[in-house]
Amino acid sequence: MTIHFIGAGPGAPDLITVRGRDLIARCPVCLYAGSLVPKALIALCPPGARIVDTAPLDLDAIEAEFAAAFAAGHDVARLHSGDLSVWSAMGEQIRRLEARGIPYTITPGVPSFAAAAAALGRELTLPEVAQSVVLTRTSGRASSMPDSERLEAFAATRATLAVHLSIHVLAEVAARLIPFYGPDCPAAVVYRASWPDERVIRGTLATLPGLVAAKPIERTALILVGPALQASDFRDSALYDPGYDRRFRRAAEED
Repeated sequence: MTIHFIGAGPGAPDLITVRGRDLIARCPVCLYAGSLVPKALIALCPPGARIVDTAPLDLDAIEAEFAAAFAAGHDVARLHSGDLSVWSAMGEQIRRLEARGIPYTITPGVPSFAAAAAALGRELTLPEVAQSVVLTRTSGRASSMPDSERLEAFAATRATLAVHLSIHVLAEVAARLIPFYGPDCPAAVVYRASWPDERVIRGTLATLPGLVAAKPIERTALILVGPALQASDFRDSALYDPGYDRRFRRAAEED
């Protein structure tokens, strides 16, 4: 018996991994985050499966479901949205499983920032423009930010920022970033990336709060900021340069 933590991806049901899909189809118990996991994935559960929406449950109740499945010898598909490595609350569940000696596996999923970048049609790292992507958030009711992880500290690098769980304080985020990126820095909000009702709002740090305020978004949106979102005059990467000697392709010989 094993608890299988599965990243369900950003929303579109066909963005789940093949491994994740197959695990759902064979587990007799499925626990899923009902507000964020598409119902089409739940339809993959085998006939007669016990299906539990964890949205109204606290951690003790989720642990009780794990313990009951373990006692019955039933594998569990535990579905979380996006990828499990960030903001999934998987860590606290694993801590309890380890205390009970219950085995588990982890199947990664497509993260929301990747789906948002796809919706924008942009690469987040460009040669000599940005070579780092910072995944961060602002303080909220569920979790405060460590003092060392302030937006201003990340903004000082001028890396591409993917600011999660912060759409409700978009104006504050923009105000804090403008001193580092400037008011004309490209910025965007992607709402429900890859879902049928996906919305993409493009602007600058100065204009984006007003654009979003015209049609408010309360949740399930990502803020992306950085020069890479709009740059067009960057140099080509060395990866495909004919003069770049690499293991699988030798540089073109000079005449």
